[in-house]
Amino acid sequence: MSAAALVSIALLGALVGLVVPPVSRRFTTPDARSRAFPGRQPVRRPWGDPVVAASVFVCLAVAVGDDPALPVFLAVAAVGLVLARVDLACLRLPDPLALVAGTLALGGLTAAALLSGTPGRLLGALGGAAVAGLAHVLLAVLPGSRLGFGDVKLAAVLGLPLGWSGRDALLAGLLLPHLLHGGLVLGLLAARKVHRNTLLPLGPALLAGAWLAVLLD
Repeated sequence: MSAAALVSIALLGALVGLVVPPVSRRFTTPDARSRAFPGRQPVRRPWGDPVVAASVFVCLAVAVGDDPALPVFLAVAAVGLVLARVDLACLRLPDPLALVAGTLALGGLTAAALLSGTPGRLLGALGGAAVAGLAHVLLAVLPGSRLGFGDVKLAAVLGLPLGWSGRDALLAGLLLPHLLHGGLVLGLLAARKVHRNTLLPLGPALLAGAWLAVLLD
């Protein structure tokens, strides 16, 4: 991919980052935040979202390259950034956002498979969604599990682009989020920032793990 194309994608990502905060605020309320994180005030970094979004977009463009599904990966990442912000704010993964991400992923990958003449990759994407969804359903019903069904739905959605990328990406996308989340929890416990019964959002780890899986594939 040319340098000019990467610059354009970086600028697109930065623009997405600018709209992430106002969109995410539509799905959060002060009351919801105060219940999730009592006494904690949000840290405002107006430059943070554009930088993060631009980095996410450029890395995906480099990893996915000329694959016809690149626009789908970027679209899912854009919705994912909103989902991560909402989950960090109030421990919620709203169904409308998950539905938008799933619709973009399924519709976009279907179009990419038809246009590129690779229907087998669409079957891989559907299989990835089924495997990721089922695996997280099983985790959610385990005794003492703190996995919510919002997390299950997001995992199934992310299984679509991961399945499109291949078996290795799917397996990494299933494992990495829980390694990232577990490491974060252990670090926060060691630093005494949280207690054993503190609820922490899993959505950002699911998204970051899927992103890393695509980059490492």
